[in-house]
Amino acid sequence: MTVLCIETSTSVCSAAICTDGKPLKQCICLEGSNHARLLPLYIEELLQYAKQQHLSIDAVALSEGPGSYTGLRIGTSTAKGLCYGLNVPLIPVPTLQVLAQAAKESLENLSTFNFQLSTFIPMLDARRMEVYTALYDTDLQPLSEVKAVVVENEESFSEAVFQCNGLSGEAGLTAERSYHKVIYFGDGAAKCQAVLPNWHYLPDIVPEAQYVGKLIANGQWPKADNLAYYEPFYLKEFIAAQSHVKGLN
Repeated sequence: MTVLCIETSTSVCSAAICTDGKPLKQCICLEGSNHARLLPLYIEELLQYAKQQHLSIDAVALSEGPGSYTGLRIGTSTAKGLCYGLNVPLIPVPTLQVLAQAAKESLENLSTFNFQLSTFIPMLDARRMEVYTALYDTDLQPLSEVKAVVVENEESFSEAVFQCNGLSGEAGLTAERSYHKVIYFGDGAAKCQAVLPNWHYLPDIVPEAQYVGKLIANGQWPKADNLAYYEPFYLKEFIAAQSHVKGLN
């Protein structure tokens, strides 16, 4: 199965061709604010690569959010157009799980770091001290729902996020202590270091399209039921601000 993967939920823009979970080619930009300009170029390059390798695109996989409203809309509109043009299904994948996959692979490359019996907490920046987050085990299975949480201190954050099999409050904190490490990462994590001193911060972890493809190969992901009405997972309701561009008001 050959999948064209798209990830635009953060400042990082990337797209990749993956076959049976193996990344064959990825295009990526870490600089930010270039999604609308770069993504079509990446798609064109990847489709040309697939043609040269005699590969047929079987599906388009999309990092569905939460994340940047603008980035998600660019990725979603591009993915839907590709699905219509190629006559293939759209497979949405949770962005936080994509981020957790990136962290797991980073830790697997560190032979000195044993992350078994750890819990993963990916964090996407939601401005100020708020983050989009959820809890995952080392097999990347979700242990809590995706939430928007204000990070005030370790105790309140644990109560809001650390839910294991429905546990919360003191029960959730007890479950947390049964693990060796709590590892957090993502573009919303760096600002939380001062209030989460007892947890392990993993820097330089970003979601990439190649990890979308690897997750597709490792799990059963449902296809979007109705492509025409599919929308990304914003989590919080989008509120359009008034444009400051002269002539658009």
